[in-house]
Amino acid sequence: MAEAHLGGLQDEFTCSVCLDTLTDPVTIPCGHNFCLKCITDCWDQSKENFCPQCRENFRTRPTLRRNTLLNEVIKKFKKTGLSSPPSQNYAGPGDVECDFCTGKKFRAVMSCITCLASFCQTHLQPHYEIAAWKGHKLTDPNRNLKEKVCEKHQKSLEMFCRTDKMCICMMCGMTEHDGHEKVELKTEREGKQKQLGATLRGIRKRLEEKEKKLRETRKTAEEMKLSVQRVMGEHEKSFTDLIHCIEETHKKLTERIREQEKREMKKAEGVMKQLEKEIEELKRREAELKELSETKDHLHFLQTFSSRCVLPADRDSLNFMITADFSSEDLVKELSCLKKSLVKISQWDIMTWTPPGREAPIFTLQPPEPQSREEFLKYFCPLTLDINTAHRDLRLSEGNKKVTHEGKKAKYPDHPDRFDRCVQVLCREALTGTRCYWEVDCSGDFMMIGVTYKGLSRKGGGDECGLGNNKKSWSLWCFNSRYSVRHNNKQTVISAPYRPRIGVYLDWPAGSLSFYSVSHTMTLLHRFNTSFTEPLYLGFSLGPDSSVTISHLTPCDH
Repeated sequence: MAEAHLGGLQDEFTCSVCLDTLTDPVTIPCGHNFCLKCITDCWDQSKENFCPQCRENFRTRPTLRRNTLLNEVIKKFKKTGLSSPPSQNYAGPGDVECDFCTGKKFRAVMSCITCLASFCQTHLQPHYEIAAWKGHKLTDPNRNLKEKVCEKHQKSLEMFCRTDKMCICMMCGMTEHDGHEKVELKTEREGKQKQLGATLRGIRKRLEEKEKKLRETRKTAEEMKLSVQRVMGEHEKSFTDLIHCIEETHKKLTERIREQEKREMKKAEGVMKQLEKEIEELKRREAELKELSETKDHLHFLQTFSSRCVLPADRDSLNFMITADFSSEDLVKELSCLKKSLVKISQWDIMTWTPPGREAPIFTLQPPEPQSREEFLKYFCPLTLDINTAHRDLRLSEGNKKVTHEGKKAKYPDHPDRFDRCVQVLCREALTGTRCYWEVDCSGDFMMIGVTYKGLSRKGGGDECGLGNNKKSWSLWCFNSRYSVRHNNKQTVISAPYRPRIGVYLDWPAGSLSFYSVSHTMTLLHRFNTSFTEPLYLGFSLGPDSSVTISHLTPCDH
């Protein structure tokens, strides 16, 4: 209980000069207490006799005597362990220090623009108690007080010059900035505060957009990882199965060859044994005949000649067929084809594309872009013109495979998909997520071949409707036997010999659209590289007396 009462007197036992518990306390005539050394050093340095707390001046230096009673109380106070001021009053790394504290400095609570100094709670008291200091301008603690004062006049910056866009003092306003538009700092702050608010709202909106984009990207990245894991798992299983199949096939073929080898070797061993017996018999007969030919006994020679001078019977063992060649042309051919297929697969590209309605891309293996017409025809896609999109100047024929600009109006019924100003027509089939190839035969002076998103405008004749004149479409123009390409109304002229047959190759996942001139060879006219986000539709635009026919092809037409 006593400690609580003493704790409440902690400020009373603090020297306002060193801001520590009083040591050898003395009381000066104004009634304030200080450490004997602190007040003596203060008067010696300033050569004036005044109270550091209330600023009362004394004509002569007062005689200093220790306050015995207060000293005893402080001793008891120190024994309670409450003598140290709270640590939070001391200035930390980010705090503004009091300019009047000696030793360990306390945290400043206010700064004075007039004094150009910062004060802790204790040293700030004179600004509230002394009349001459009450008019000083106080502000929040600031370690850069000189920035708040005019360098030329050493006066507070109290006005804002809108003409020169700078803060000025009153003297500047009457001299260098006379006649300029000037307002109080508060007034200018209010206007700038509104501007700041608008900027903050803009930053907040952009920040929210970026955070949303970050969340979406992070989600997409996670889904992409899952997609990669799934694809890797599928390919790992496929190749593991293939390797296992190759190993099993190799094992079985090896076993069959070894078994055949054993059978043929057994047959060969039988033949060799029989031949060895026959050779031995022939050698014995040869020796007997040689011995007979050398005898001098004519009677013996004649008696044995008939029985011995006859060749032994030749057996059929020599007619056995032995298979010595185990090679297989068919096997070598099949394995060579398999090797070529694997080499081709190793050259495939890794493609990523995002199907409509999905956020994360899908990884897929794609063969390299075709080089020959035979390879292009593997991706042939049959297409049909959509009569509900055809301009009334166009006539469809040959099972909606041919379109002609005849110049006379057709009686097509009204339809929201019909082009009413641009002489154009689209196909019915949506092309997305795969590779497609088709060819068209052109006739006339002006034809336009292109692809577009379904959102291409159908009403009016502006750029939002024409193939290649906007961000939604890409097109090849054939005009007077010359080529050019367009996208977003940017035209590029193509220098190439004119051919009436055009091949179009779309690799939707790769974002590639290529136009080819087709004759006995394929000549690339132009390739658009982009990132498709929606299904595409083939379309045509024709000039008078011109026609385009979608070729009747199949993957075998080569």
